[in-house]
Amino acid sequence: MRHRDLAIYDMDKTITRVATWTPFLRHALRERGRGALWLLLIAGVAVTGYVLRLYGRDRLKEMTHRLVLGRTVPGERLTDTARAFARATVATGLLDGARARIEADRADGRMLVLATASYRFYAQEIAELLGFDAVIATNCAQEHGGNVLARIDGENCYGAAKLRAIEAWTAEQGIARGDVAVRFYSDHVSDAPVFDWADEPFPVNAHAPLKALARKRGWPVLDWRD
Repeated sequence: MRHRDLAIYDMDKTITRVATWTPFLRHALRERGRGALWLLLIAGVAVTGYVLRLYGRDRLKEMTHRLVLGRTVPGERLTDTARAFARATVATGLLDGARARIEADRADGRMLVLATASYRFYAQEIAELLGFDAVIATNCAQEHGGNVLARIDGENCYGAAKLRAIEAWTAEQGIARGDVAVRFYSDHVSDAPVFDWADEPFPVNAHAPLKALARKRGWPVLDWRD
């Protein structure tokens, strides 16, 4: 069966002006009151450990999650926080060029897929406001009662893990790779596995390593920054 062709978008700094995790943490802390902002300083120490390669991105994400949101957070409360953050992000934090390309891919009849290393609990809310058809993201573990834990469930959806997640999603949807044409947009060289997998790779707002790879591979480079 022929499926709709795919337009797969990374999120942070591809369609958003900035990476979203730290702004989300700030948003969550503002909800708790200004006195909680000191936790961001502690989170900064955790970032230093990552820079020194004492642990990886997945561990850093879990640490900052636990520091700011707590070891567990009620699912409904987290959803409310994520929804408010998503509304603010879509209102002021998106690139106009990204909005235009999303609408062009929608008009072209493509299925819109957001594939991001960001946590699903807020990426899903952003995607729904933008009318995406599906979301592939980093998942959090949950307790039976619905509380969300500061622990990644599965893999951090980054680098080669993002491609594995996309392939798992297409298999779940019954989409055979040879039956669809795939466009992929991202700002970061860590997404090289997905760029190579796609039919139409589009580096967007690319940093220097991705620009160098694009020149080597002959990929067109887009810039949506305004």
